[in-house]
Amino acid sequence: MGRSRFHGEIFGVGTSSGVRIVVGHWTRSPLGEFTDVMIQFSGGHRLLLAPDEDVREFVTATYTFDDVSLTPVGFTRVGDTVSVNTDDLRLTLRTGRSTALGTLLAMVPSTISTAPWFCRISDPIARVVLRGVRTRGSAGNDRREYYGAKHQHRILSATASWRGEDLGHLTPVTPPVTFGFGSTPAAPSVTSITTTIDTP
Repeated sequence: MGRSRFHGEIFGVGTSSGVRIVVGHWTRSPLGEFTDVMIQFSGGHRLLLAPDEDVREFVTATYTFDDVSLTPVGFTRVGDTVSVNTDDLRLTLRTGRSTALGTLLAMVPSTISTAPWFCRISDPIARVVLRGVRTRGSAGNDRREYYGAKHQHRILSATASWRGEDLGHLTPVTPPVTFGFGSTPAAPSVTSITTTIDTP
């Protein structure tokens, strides 16, 4: 069995057009530093925006999509403002204070909160407290996945457009996205996380 660990952040937002967007910004991973975007449109269509073939191959082996686009994915952060840009997507987010959950997570040493055994323990709690959220589960191709959250901040505002069309104002991530066994929290937020994936 092989084990891969991805360290970074996951941003989850909904829009009034019904489009839900999940951005993964990974600063340390077996694939280097990269950003990928998962989009679920109002009709349910699931799209992955991947910056290169290696990311596409790994992510599609773990999650489920109806379509994939290879495209440069730009990520910039200035203060509390984060911008994500691809050929078709323009997304700007403003982050805010720590959530109550984020404050609690910050009190747990990261060596514990990111450990797969802790994710197994926290999964039943996450299911009850955060609708649609899981901290462990079965991913594609018999992979096992663990989400070890270290901190969480609110997302206060978002502007987004797809192929030049405005996607509307910020809303909760509802209904939950269905790329894998769990969704991001319904409340728009950014979670500092270590994702562990075990492959058979």
